[in-house]
Amino acid sequence: MGAATSPAVDLNSDLGESFGTWRLGDDEAMLGIVTSANVACGFHAGDPTTIRQSCAWSVANGVVVGAQVGYRDLPGFGRRFIDVAHDDLVADVLYQLGALDGLARAAGDRVRYVKPHGALYNTIVTHTAQAAAVVEAVTTYADAVGHALPVLGLPGSEWLRLAGEAGLATHAEAFADRAYTPEGTLVSRREPGAVLADADEVADRVLRLVTEGVVTAVDGSEVAVEADSVCVHGDSPGAVGMARAVRERLTGAGVEVRAFVGPEA
Repeated sequence: MGAATSPAVDLNSDLGESFGTWRLGDDEAMLGIVTSANVACGFHAGDPTTIRQSCAWSVANGVVVGAQVGYRDLPGFGRRFIDVAHDDLVADVLYQLGALDGLARAAGDRVRYVKPHGALYNTIVTHTAQAAAVVEAVTTYADAVGHALPVLGLPGSEWLRLAGEAGLATHAEAFADRAYTPEGTLVSRREPGAVLADADEVADRVLRLVTEGVVTAVDGSEVAVEADSVCVHGDSPGAVGMARAVRERLTGAGVEVRAFVGPEA
């Protein structure tokens, strides 16, 4: 019988979201902790200078760059549903992928995966039509540039189902600092207690998620959650301290923290 392998997981964070003089999060510090960076593409947040700098910091720290595509909604930070026509959503996502990929290449890397943001992320958990549009955009871009683009999303979502059917590599994501419903979806940010703030509590929660595959839902029930990657939000209060606590708790328990996509992706 071979030796048991140690558990491993990726840590990702939403970065590149500052805009002009408006500063959000500490990307430089966060990129010394996480292994994958979901970099904004300018539609929900981020300006070219910020995005370019986040890509450069990612490269310097050996962090994988992913495209965080979202609705064209700077005032709402991409957290409002928009009933976008199919062709418009395909074009919007293609535009964002091309923009970020250009800045990432200028920094010495390229876009290696795709994770939708905010309302788009939550919408395509169940909205088949919009999920199909995002999948079409990703497959179209991957074909154009000649390399695979794995995708990251909520387990059981239409997004991951359709992406898998289209031949894209799919990876399941969990959230360190978000409350879960008994159905395994995220509690709306409009509800109290949707975002967790206690770093020690979050670190314990992530360790249990990674090693046991469960989280405690808002009603106290136990929910099975699979995760190739765990998101620690860059805009949460005390985000850097929370991310550091999570990583230290994982590595202290023998969990390997590594990117969910490799350099060949």
